[in-house]
Amino acid sequence: MSESELGTYLRSRREALVPERVGLPAGARRRAPGLRRAELATISGVSVDYLTRLEQGRDRNPSPQVLVALADALLLSLDERVHLRNLSKAASGAGALCPGGLPPAREVRATMRTLLDRLDPAPAALFNRLGETLAHTSGYERLAGPLGLLDGEQPASRVWFLFADERARQVYPDWDLVADERIAALKSESSLDDPHLAHLIEELSIVAGAPFTERLAAAPVPPRRTGVERLAHPEVGELRLSYETLDAEGQQLVVYLPADDTAAAALRHLTPDPRKPEVLTLTG
Repeated sequence: MSESELGTYLRSRREALVPERVGLPAGARRRAPGLRRAELATISGVSVDYLTRLEQGRDRNPSPQVLVALADALLLSLDERVHLRNLSKAASGAGALCPGGLPPAREVRATMRTLLDRLDPAPAALFNRLGETLAHTSGYERLAGPLGLLDGEQPASRVWFLFADERARQVYPDWDLVADERIAALKSESSLDDPHLAHLIEELSIVAGAPFTERLAAAPVPPRRTGVERLAHPEVGELRLSYETLDAEGQQLVVYLPADDTAAAALRHLTPDPRKPEVLTLTG
């Protein structure tokens, strides 16, 4: 991650926080809806001068006390606080998120393969920090294969598919949202100084252009670990899938479950399970 991302993130959170949420009047002469720097300084107890240096990247080593004060004042969620800590560590150079530019983990542990076998026929896949697909259930293959997600060189990259495959915008009705999530995951799991990520960035910058580079340059946000993803499948039509992401030492296990009855029926068609008459459905 670049040395200015901590300041960019703090500024973006300040500008996104409306005054009413912290008990301040909106005011008639505000140029922007968010908090002024002086207002955040007052609420957090951090001086305006120091906050300015943090946001401008001229100070990259805030104390834990300052981070806590700013996180409290900005009403950050738990995930946002973890992200703030990671950005601070990267900015100060104390403990890079991607040690030594090591290659992305591609070995699949035996226990992880066993877990995937137990999850079958539910669609589930194991990804590394670059979004490469390392292993998956047969259910995931029947779901993702017809979409093109497993095409090309192995291990297939869901990040490459999203930005460099013309089918992706038809596959994902909410392409912009999914693209934001994929970039957030890339920036969270790897350092931008990682040569392996740098190679992927260089290629996608050329192939995908602005939809990729503009997101990469935007203020960092923590990735979502759970949510609902819409897919347009050539065999069963559009379906809504709930997903859950589990971290596993530099790899992420993503499990998909139907989010409604329509998706449950579609998965029963795509991934029949002879052991069970029903497929678990998540509602809500």
